[in-house]
Amino acid sequence: MINPSASGWIDKFFLENQSHFIDFQGNHLDFYESCRQTGFIYGYVVKFQLNKAIDGKWSYDEITKIGFLNTLYAVYSLEYKNSLPNDFLVSLYEFYKIIQPENLNFIKKMFPESSKSARLEQILDERIQTNQNSLSKNFSHIITNALLFIDVVAFHYYIKNSTLPDDYLKKIETDCIKIVSLALNIKQNKSKYDELVMKLFENSIRYTKFSTLESLDFSALKLNKYSELLERLYLLDIAQMALWSDQLLEENEVLFLKAINADLQLNDELLQKSIESMDLFIKEYKNEIPFFNYSNPIKHFYDQANKNVTKLIIRNKDRLTKEIKESGELMQLLAKSTAKDLSKEEKKKVKKQLLDICKSIPSLTIFLLPGGSLLLPILIKFIPQLLPSAFNENLEDD
Repeated sequence: MINPSASGWIDKFFLENQSHFIDFQGNHLDFYESCRQTGFIYGYVVKFQLNKAIDGKWSYDEITKIGFLNTLYAVYSLEYKNSLPNDFLVSLYEFYKIIQPENLNFIKKMFPESSKSARLEQILDERIQTNQNSLSKNFSHIITNALLFIDVVAFHYYIKNSTLPDDYLKKIETDCIKIVSLALNIKQNKSKYDELVMKLFENSIRYTKFSTLESLDFSALKLNKYSELLERLYLLDIAQMALWSDQLLEENEVLFLKAINADLQLNDELLQKSIESMDLFIKEYKNEIPFFNYSNPIKHFYDQANKNVTKLIIRNKDRLTKEIKESGELMQLLAKSTAKDLSKEEKKKVKKQLLDICKSIPSLTIFLLPGGSLLLPILIKFIPQLLPSAFNENLEDD
């Protein structure tokens, strides 16, 4: 039985499944639709691209690693029929040398005698991120597994062209985030979680940084630069995922999808297939996938995070109270915020001073992790319960 957390699992995977790989006969559409059915496109793998099902008592991280490797090999086989696993592993290793040379150099120093498959095991492990089990993991990567397909389309470009432009990954990732931002902005019935969706996407990216996308216009997308079918279908599905949260496509959302579809130079049949595939996948697996257990998956994340962070705050109540009381300016700003809105500059000061306090309390360093600032509103909301008398005094002084 394959153990994706033990050394040698990649070689064992190919040994045990050498006669089970699906031959898509170079059909890119069939391959992509299979990716949808496995759940890999949607960030939650429920099965593999194999003719024979394989089962194991694996964690979600382990299932995702197998699905990731399987998908990369399948896209390689689209271009190299009857390809040998070793040739694929060599090609994949060279690909990751291009996109993350520092990590591979570090791994090579750590495991100088190891094979390419052993080094790739370390790379795939690093690429998989989830928010499962503990807030100590990088919880902002709830979306990251849905963005793993960027690796697949980039690898496909690399094996077709024997090269990868320096800005390829940055461009396609940027367009993914732009599409999500535009999709959320055109929603008429916005929920309070939509802003968090955008922030989680932004905190899940690897190659791009944004300050704001508020002024983004659809005409700035220019999606017609994508020529590969896999790229275009994936960008269309990214738009679907951003709009799905309320499970209902409004008229303006349908028009938005049609505009995206037209810009990507895809026909109406492919748009309809995209809508139907996602709807079918979610209906079939909704109950077993934590990401879709609520009408809004981000609400599920936020509610869970709220409970965990609140526990941490309560456990550290005395020290947190002491630190806040000793910060005169912070106390003034927090008291002021109960009566009126703070300016942008004042909000920045509150955030900075709270993070400084969290640095001094080991249990609260969770707020210093990538994306941790997304949870600061939970802490701020809880502060009046820590300092009720102090707030009353400050408010009376006003």
